[in-house]
Amino acid sequence: MLASNLTEHSAALGDRRTARVAHTIRDFGRDAWNACFPGEIETFDYLAAVEYAGITGFSWRYVVVCDGPEIVAAMPAFLCDYALDTTLEAGLLSTIITSVRRVFPAFLKLRLACLGSPCTEAGVVGFNPCVPEDRQEEMFLRLLDAFEAHAASEGCGLAALKDLSLPLHPVVNQALSSRGYAGADGMATAWLDINFNSIDAYLAGLSSGTRKDMRRKLRMRDQVRIEYRRDLEGALDRVTALYRDTRARSEWQFEELTPEYFEGVLANMMGRSFCVLYYVGDELLAANLLVHDGHTLVDKFFCMDAERGRPYNLYYLSWFTNLEYCLRHDMRRYQSGQAYYANKVRLGGRLTSNLMLFRHRNRLIQSILRTAAPFFSVGNEREDAC
Repeated sequence: MLASNLTEHSAALGDRRTARVAHTIRDFGRDAWNACFPGEIETFDYLAAVEYAGITGFSWRYVVVCDGPEIVAAMPAFLCDYALDTTLEAGLLSTIITSVRRVFPAFLKLRLACLGSPCTEAGVVGFNPCVPEDRQEEMFLRLLDAFEAHAASEGCGLAALKDLSLPLHPVVNQALSSRGYAGADGMATAWLDINFNSIDAYLAGLSSGTRKDMRRKLRMRDQVRIEYRRDLEGALDRVTALYRDTRARSEWQFEELTPEYFEGVLANMMGRSFCVLYYVGDELLAANLLVHDGHTLVDKFFCMDAERGRPYNLYYLSWFTNLEYCLRHDMRRYQSGQAYYANKVRLGGRLTSNLMLFRHRNRLIQSILRTAAPFFSVGNEREDAC
């Protein structure tokens, strides 16, 4: 039986099928939730770690369609106060907005309800394999109905879906188009197929200039001690400081992760997560949190002391360290995350475009947002210091 904080927002579908919104993923069984996301890595255990990490400013939700006791469609969601200029690059427009906010703090801020998660690599609509393709649109529309009703009940005028990979699933595309959702570019996801059997073979596939540059950058690796960790005992405070330093250098900031996030991911995903620590002498200068499913390695966060870490080329060392890990464990894809796109493409990476979709309940505001969307879309050439 589902817990009492599970809110039903849609009419019953026949005698058995209902759409509901829960406030905690613990209201569902791990296997029942994960059945809707075959092949995904950031499922129940990861989302539970995010939920219990105490990330400020976010309220978590989980939207499901059930056929009797069985979940047949699902998506995580969140509520927050969203500043429309969150993804705006530094410049004249951002300076003007900052100035206006000194007088009107709520300027360009809206109450947002969003399907997806701020902490996952992409937004995924989950369907149980038992749902035939010709019923998926019905299931998704029921899920969307429940989500939009809940958004309205929580006073969220703006509804959105975060980072859906392109091309959109035809069912999802048709349903969102029929509801009047508009799109804006999100941050792309970078990945590299491990279709080589050694680092030398990988380097041979790069341009001669890049190959020469990488060999030069890796000359410092003998001065760096690399440590693989399943927990962060004794290092958590330093890793948190490195994360905050790295985040402060980034132009694009949304969620702020907590020490509990790093601890929770490693604890909840034992055997499927680890952290790589990079020391020079006894000083911890960089850390890299990664998760995997035995087939794909996902780079969640690379954090570095910029001043002291850059002379050792730790960003590039982490790239090759992760490729070596994939080779040792027969993993076939390295998903290197978002940002640093120029570097990743130069190193052989490819990009999958992601789309943000949004709809405001006020038609006038929606028209304005649709017109302004290109100014607030995330630029895929954005770079953070590495």
